[in-house]
Amino acid sequence: MGKVSSMPPAALPLPVWVTATIGSSSTAPGAKWPEPSSSSSGSEAIEAALKLARQYFIEKKPAEPHRTQFVARQQSYHGTTLGALAVGGHVARRALYEPLLSANNSLVSPCYSYRGLKDIHESEESYVRRLETELDAEFHRLGPNSVAAFVAETVVGAALGCVPPVKGYFEAVRRVCDKHGALLILDEIMCGSGRTGPVPTARYPKPLHAWQDPLVGVVPDIMVVAKGLGGGYMPIAAMLANHRVMDALQQGSGSFGHGQTYQGHPLACRAALEVQRIVLENDLVSNVRRQGALLGKLLKARLGGHPAVGDVRGKGLFWGIEFVRDKGTKEPFAPGEAVAMGIHELGMQEPHNISLYPGTGSVNGRSGDHILIAPAYTVTAQEIQHIVDVTARVVELFFYKYGDRYRSRSGGGRAMMGGQ
Repeated sequence: MGKVSSMPPAALPLPVWVTATIGSSSTAPGAKWPEPSSSSSGSEAIEAALKLARQYFIEKKPAEPHRTQFVARQQSYHGTTLGALAVGGHVARRALYEPLLSANNSLVSPCYSYRGLKDIHESEESYVRRLETELDAEFHRLGPNSVAAFVAETVVGAALGCVPPVKGYFEAVRRVCDKHGALLILDEIMCGSGRTGPVPTARYPKPLHAWQDPLVGVVPDIMVVAKGLGGGYMPIAAMLANHRVMDALQQGSGSFGHGQTYQGHPLACRAALEVQRIVLENDLVSNVRRQGALLGKLLKARLGGHPAVGDVRGKGLFWGIEFVRDKGTKEPFAPGEAVAMGIHELGMQEPHNISLYPGTGSVNGRSGDHILIAPAYTVTAQEIQHIVDVTARVVELFFYKYGDRYRSRSGGGRAMMGGQ
């Protein structure tokens, strides 16, 4: 900070940002970002990604200016700005602003095996084929060469409650995108920067991005990271693009038509660089994998059998618990019952003092309650045990205290009260 003043990057490229960019992209073979693009939030970074996809098709040879459509998924959330809201499928958050949202967006089913599988007999392979067929049909419906990009969270965060993809899903998505000439944009605002504990491979010995995990198996054309970059201490997000995209711009106008006042802010970028250094040098992603496996195991053991817990799912230190009125039918609670918010509020009270991030809309955009649990990368096994103990007590106490209100229509009696 003593060497560089804050200047718009278009006027004076900032060395610290270039360094931070190298940190962001160093574990992403094929990524290339010669002109840095940072922003203050994930929403802004998504806006930039959508604009970059559009500019790519204007500047590539031959140009394809008719590619103006974006396809995303139901029960998805990519940000609060108008462009990000439009490409997302979060019904409740879109509702007030629907007349202002772009019509050049459409939605397909999410990869959400808990509710997406036809029944217990359908295999994940069959499920992936159905999703691939649906996506391909949507591209055809929109018209030949009309889709600019498919947008998805690699591991879905707040909208669905920490839902990883099933094996083969993103490979199917990549096939459809390649078949139709569209880009793949992966949103790792919540799930990136090591949060999901991606497994090392020969190609990615020190992975940070969720898409580098063998479960995903593809490389995006454009990716967005945010929350994990600054560790929560600075407003920072970044967008990375691969050679395919950036070479088209370099051979065309030579620049990306996008900029913001605080883009490349030196203090925010310095914080992002330091966070990445600490994560990589201390091998914190290994701890994320190790403690994440323990977190999932203990959550399932303590709460998997609770009559109001429909599903416990997640990856790394990114776990969600979905609540249901009826465990057998997966019937959700009504939106007005505010189960997730009630559990969150109870958790924040003494003596619990735990933040269980509430989410809604996982079933159809309005119904469905879940909470997110995302401990620090430095968490210990002892702390994981404490987190699970407190979480279980809060969930059990909530349904015990309000058992009559949330009584299972089929289970009845004391079952909904967690056996208290």
